[in-house]
Amino acid sequence: MSDLKRTPLFPVYAKYGAKTIDFGGWDLPVQFSSITEEHEAVRTRAGLFDVSHMGEVEVKGPDSLAYLQRLTTNDVSKLAAGQAQYSAMCYPDGGTVDDLLVYKYEDDHYLLVINASNIDKDFAWMQEHLSGNVQITNVSPETAQIAIQGPLAVQILQKLTNSDLSEIGVFRFRRNVDISGIPALVSRTGYTGEDGFEIYLDAAKAIELWDTLMSAGKEEGLLPCGLGARDTLRFEARLPLYGQELSKDITPIEAGIGFAVKTDKTIPFIGQEVLKEQKENGAPRKLVGIEMIDRGIPRSHYPVYVGDERIGEVTTGTQSPTLKKNVGLALLQAAYTGLDTEVEVEIRGKRLRAKVVATPFYKRPQKS
Repeated sequence: MSDLKRTPLFPVYAKYGAKTIDFGGWDLPVQFSSITEEHEAVRTRAGLFDVSHMGEVEVKGPDSLAYLQRLTTNDVSKLAAGQAQYSAMCYPDGGTVDDLLVYKYEDDHYLLVINASNIDKDFAWMQEHLSGNVQITNVSPETAQIAIQGPLAVQILQKLTNSDLSEIGVFRFRRNVDISGIPALVSRTGYTGEDGFEIYLDAAKAIELWDTLMSAGKEEGLLPCGLGARDTLRFEARLPLYGQELSKDITPIEAGIGFAVKTDKTIPFIGQEVLKEQKENGAPRKLVGIEMIDRGIPRSHYPVYVGDERIGEVTTGTQSPTLKKNVGLALLQAAYTGLDTEVEVEIRGKRLRAKVVATPFYKRPQKS
């Protein structure tokens, strides 16, 4: 196990009862108590996640904006300082290098947050396409990231800071927020479908902040959460996972994140022609929700059929802890993606009936 990478929070896992697994070369907690219990905590109270395995790359210099416009699918020129943006990087054929967040510090200074399993590949891609007066630095090793998510997340974090967190809107962030003496970037973002924050800080302070947050959230029932709950939560909210809903073979349009693809930018981005064509005329495949009619759970890579024709495959599937139904996301030929279209999922050699349903499977209730 020693060759697996570990986050700065690895030493506290045992204290909170973590069961760890190999996740893309990282030794990470799959659960602390149980996936269902942690999922429920985030939907009803709050959960705490170690997300320090994610990658962070700083982009600096006078030509940063032009560089990021060529590199990413969304329109970086629309960002004001203190705003974050969801985006993707693509290959010339429209396939996805990665999906990411772009944080704008100031006009010539940005932070990109990328997926853990893609850090080396992404950084190499960014270096390969470097142009103009721009410096890129992989700051992942010295950066920790902790996410606090759920309806009580704001209440818990507010106990530890004099900054008014209600002033940080969705996809907004504030730098140098003092959290119990620890300076951090606090971002109103997440990967669960719930309200909450992602907190970026010096890796050396990660354990101290984790323990402080756990203590502060005790009366609210804050639970430490692992990758298992993170996956069921993001799945219910239809947030894509790289390697499943997105890959070098799946375009952002096929995956349903066309909102993050701006094909009318003044500076063309890599893969723009293919994505523009798919956006205007429809992609050959489409990511949809499916719900099982017969008994069975659809899992990643299970084939999907109509009659004798294989029309696609499941990208993620599970029994939804919130809905208590067996549901999945599936990438299917566009012709078979209308609501209520009946399909068959091959589960352990048997074809079981399912139907196309609307997504996301879960939307958080709006505050009245």
